[in-house]
Amino acid sequence: MDNKIIIFDTTLRDGEQSPGASMNTAEKLQIALQLERLGVDVMEAGFAAASPGDFDAVNQIAKQASNITVCSLARAVERDIKAAGEALAPAKYKRIHTFIATSPIHMEFKLKMKPDEVIKRAVEAVKYAKSFCDDVEFSCEDAGRSDLEFLKEICDATISAGAKTINLPDTVGYRLPSELSQMIGQMVQFIAGRAVVSVHNHNDLGLATANSLACVSAGARQVECTINGIGERAGNAALEEIVMAIKTRQDVFAPLYTDIICKEIYPTSRLIASITGIEPQPNKAIVGKNAFAHESGIHQDGVLKHKETYEIISAESIGLEKNSLVLGKHSGRHAFKDKLAALGFDLESEALNTAFEKFKDLADKKKEIFDDDLRALVAEEITKIPQAYEIVRLLQSSCNNALASASVSIKHNDEVVSDSALGNGTVDAIFKVVDRISGVSGILKDYKVTAVSQGKDALAKVDVKVEFEGFNAVMGHGLDIDTMMASAKAYVGALNSFLKMKRN
Repeated sequence: MDNKIIIFDTTLRDGEQSPGASMNTAEKLQIALQLERLGVDVMEAGFAAASPGDFDAVNQIAKQASNITVCSLARAVERDIKAAGEALAPAKYKRIHTFIATSPIHMEFKLKMKPDEVIKRAVEAVKYAKSFCDDVEFSCEDAGRSDLEFLKEICDATISAGAKTINLPDTVGYRLPSELSQMIGQMVQFIAGRAVVSVHNHNDLGLATANSLACVSAGARQVECTINGIGERAGNAALEEIVMAIKTRQDVFAPLYTDIICKEIYPTSRLIASITGIEPQPNKAIVGKNAFAHESGIHQDGVLKHKETYEIISAESIGLEKNSLVLGKHSGRHAFKDKLAALGFDLESEALNTAFEKFKDLADKKKEIFDDDLRALVAEEITKIPQAYEIVRLLQSSCNNALASASVSIKHNDEVVSDSALGNGTVDAIFKVVDRISGVSGILKDYKVTAVSQGKDALAKVDVKVEFEGFNAVMGHGLDIDTMMASAKAYVGALNSFLKMKRN
């Protein structure tokens, strides 16, 4: 264990704090199951006290996770810790992660507490958390800007109270690798094996991965990170970068290792991107679409002669297989199920049947079916929320010097309702019809369309962010060969999510 780096994934908690990345319970559950397949050691499933939806998500994940520690974040207050403990109750392996700020600026202006009051609150929080589970982690929020002697004092007190992991985050991404290496080295020496030293580095200066690796070299044995590096502000240290750096540079990091199953990295990255609507930038390390692309003639020549001339890791090692035609309209259910299993999906019979029907419909319209098409189809099916409204038919027309029009038929309460509208563009007209039929007006905050794979007949994936009646940033996703139909599905999906949130 001294040589193992514990991978603590916080995609479902800190990652969800990316603007526009909110997820429903079904989506979080699917990600949780994939994180388990990836081999993550600890999964921060959410902030149970934040809302009934967050509590439900943590609770559902706790019920279904089998070989991974499920964790909930909690402020150092009794209400938060109690909610975390109750939500985690069904978990086979569980952890409560409680925290309080320790930097002078946070204590003075945010907490308005004296240092001795902060220590007292931290100790009480850890002791109370221990009444719900044995595995308690304590975090010094903004440790990167905290006084080292105060860090030692509060860590010593919380370890004595029962904390098994001490997390020292660079909450605002301020520190340089050399600075964090020095701080972590001193804290590791001070803690001297009484608890696992953990780090959680933000990417405000683009140094999150470098800082995390410097901390590992200095003795930290847990790294908190997210898939694709998503998270609030500039994001977090990226799991895939940290893991592949340790694996690739064993000349530097040996005998350190992780238990991550690297072939699951790319499928996990694609699932997160599909659900959140946040695509990694093309030049993103490890999982960006250009990470294994070579345009320069010199590079192409070198790679053709020997891959390692310009590729320090192989695409296959992270589960990225070359896109190829894998299934067609004559493929059977058994072949379809086997292919989904190879892509990391294990569907129940009803979901499998629905996904298979969608695949058949797509195969009739699309000449080539790629792995990314299948991932998108299945992700849409397994994360679907109850359909209060469902698009049945769409007819639209547009002209470069006239208003666009849209006629939409929507199923609601087993009744199909049709209406039409004019708009400044086809998308505007479609959304106006949906508003009129549902009686709920939305304000479009963001709209993004992406080609799922390649070719003129590529599936269009539309992600929208809509404000409904004060509910900000409700996400909706739509998938179809026709971009306008995908847009309609995305907007109706956001409407259905809003209605579910409103009921809750």
